[in-house]
This record gives sequence, C-alpha cells and structure tokens, in this order.
Amino acid sequence: MISVAEAIQIVIEQTQVLTTERLSIQDSLGRVLAQDVIADTDLPPFNRSQMDGYAVRSEETQSVPVRLRIVGESAAGKGWHHEMHEGQAVRIMTGAPVPLGADAVQQVELTHELKDNTVVELLESVEAGRSIVNRGSEVTKGETVLRSGSILNPAMLAVLASFGCAEVEVRRRPSVSVMATGSELVTVDQVPGQDQIRDSNNYSIGAYAVRAGATVERLPLIGDNTASLKRAIEKASKRCDMIVTSGGVSMGIYDFTKTALQELGAELFFERVALRPGKPTVFGRLPNGTLVFGLPGNPVSVSVTFNLFARTSLLAMQGATEPSLKPETGVLAKSVKGNIDRESYLPAQLTTNDDGQLVVFPLKWGGSSDFVAFAAATALLNIPAGTGKVATDSLVKLVRLP
Repeated sequence: MISVAEAIQIVIEQTQVLTTERLSIQDSLGRVLAQDVIADTDLPPFNRSQMDGYAVRSEETQSVPVRLRIVGESAAGKGWHHEMHEGQAVRIMTGAPVPLGADAVQQVELTHELKDNTVVELLESVEAGRSIVNRGSEVTKGETVLRSGSILNPAMLAVLASFGCAEVEVRRRPSVSVMATGSELVTVDQVPGQDQIRDSNNYSIGAYAVRAGATVERLPLIGDNTASLKRAIEKASKRCDMIVTSGGVSMGIYDFTKTALQELGAELFFERVALRPGKPTVFGRLPNGTLVFGLPGNPVSVSVTFNLFARTSLLAMQGATEPSLKPETGVLAKSVKGNIDRESYLPAQLTTNDDGQLVVFPLKWGGSSDFVAFAAATALLNIPAGTGKVATDSLVKLVRLP
C-alpha cells in the first residue's frame, strides 16, 4: 500500500503528453496551451488616457484657475496627431492617445468650457503623469504573456486576441471511456428490482472527466463476469486514451477488475493506496498504451479517487503546468477524527470568517456510499495518516473540488 503522494507522482510519471492541434481563438476556451504567447507590440501601444478630460502641460496648471485654448480632440481610434504647445489643451477621451507635448490629463469634472467651447478653464492643478498610462507600461514587445501549460480561461482569450493570436496551439483533448461494473446495477431509466440500485458512477465520473478537459464515452453496464469485462475493456481501449471503471477492485470474490486487467497483459503501477475513502484504487496501462483507472464502487470513493488520480492524469496528458489539485490551508470549524493507517480526504464546505481566514466545515456523512451528503461538498479536508482527533480551530490542509 502506497501513500497518496506516491500514487500521484506515479500517475504523473506514467502519463504521456498528447499531441497538439491548432484551434481558432473562439474554440480554445478551457484548452491547455501548447505554446508560449509572445507580445507582438507594446501595451498600451501609445501613451493612453485613463479618463475623459483635457490633455495639458502640467507646468501650466500650477496656478489655478487657468484658461487654455482647445486646439483639437483625441478620441479612441481617432487621435489628434500634432504637437501641443504652450497655452493649449486637447479635449481627450478615455482610451485615446495622449498628444505629443502633453504630460497630464485633467478629468473633465474639474474643468468647464468657455467661449463657444474654444477655451477650457481648469479649476485644479494637475501633476505630471496624472491619468496617463505610458506606452509599454503594461507589456513590452517580445515579452512572454502566456506560457505553455496554462489552461485558457476567458481573461486569457482577451490576451490572445490583443496580441493577434487568431489561432493558437493547444493539446488534444483526451478521450475517456467510462464503465461501471456490478450485477446489482441498472440504468438510470429503470426501476431497481430486489437487491438492485441505479448506476450513478458513470455520470459523476463522466462529468468530472469533461470538467478536466476530456471527451467522454459512457459504456454499457458490465455485470460481475471477468470475460465480459475483458471484452469491454479490450474493445474500448482501441478508441480512447483512458478507461475509468468503477467497482470490482476490492478483495471479494466478485471483484474482477484487477483479474481482467492482468489477463489482458496490463502493467499495474499500484492497486492499493493508503487513502480514506478509496483504498482499493488500481492504476495501470494496457499493452496498447491506454491507461486504466479501476476505482472503488462506492460513489464518494469514486469522486475522491477520480479527482486525486484520474483527473491528474487527464491534465498531465494535456500538458497542464499544475495537473494535481492544489493544496490550501484553512481553519477547522469543528473537530474531526483521522485514521491511524490511512490519509483521509473528507467532504467539507468552505467559507471565510471575519478575520478573512478560510474556514473548513466538515460535512456530516454516512461513509463512502453517502453520495447525497457528498453532493454538498465544495472541498476535501485532508487529514494525514496517523492522526487521531483534530481539534476545532486547528490549521488543516484541503483541496477544492473542481
């Protein structure tokens, strides 16, 4: 049995990065960037006004009120491209280029125009540099503005557009086949009979995989039969990068997943992790290179193990800079119990207190099958192995659920 940290490291080491493709900017949201993006211009590309007002020479405003002759107007997209001289001002709009000779902008609220709008009177003085964003002060030409491995969010699309990236190179989406096992399972549209339950894992796993950037195929349910499971895994492996199964990985006589993988010639990297919930987690690779995660059947264990391990692999496939869940620290709202032998990842909700600290509220839940209680979780509270009771107000580690 290996630690969670060791398992995550093995997952990263055994995951191969996928090939790249070029996409238009509008289709790249959520994809992992496979190139550095270099600024092709200064930003701003000219000295830019931060507000509506008047471009002036600051030295002429030290004794106010002062009247200056309006010699032009500079608007966004239509600047006044002349040199401004003594006694002059230029009416200017937010985002417009500041004319040569001006070194400040006085906001319009501190001025008023006279004599048929040909003269402006400034009511307050203005210092040099006021309300001007200098050329290149945000980004200089040749600077790296986005790095390979970044997951493109809406704000990053604005960066791509600003520097002329109509198309961008990204990693291919991984394809995932999701398979739930167990003779007790029926599909969502069926009424369970005696000793049966509806399959829920296919839907949570599929949704988590989509959120991690994958395309998903949900496969038919597989009963407790090694031959059927082998056929389904072998067939799926020919058209996907990863297979995620749920159920059939414990030590009982009806747990067939590990046997099926071994008979298919899979290399198993680990099959038990010192984790609560989720100890019987299997990770391996089939002979054709398809990765396989065999997750426990209990729905909470599925959510925990997928996000710790399978999600990490999917993001590593896409070349993400930070593929695993990012640990944070918070204050525990009420005491919890750890486990002597295993590291715990327990469902929790997050909030902040009046001091601005992140507060972790452990959820009351009935164990690894209590998926209804788990649905309210926004984070996983991480308690190290060998820990007994953790007192209220203790500092604890956590990871946010995607």
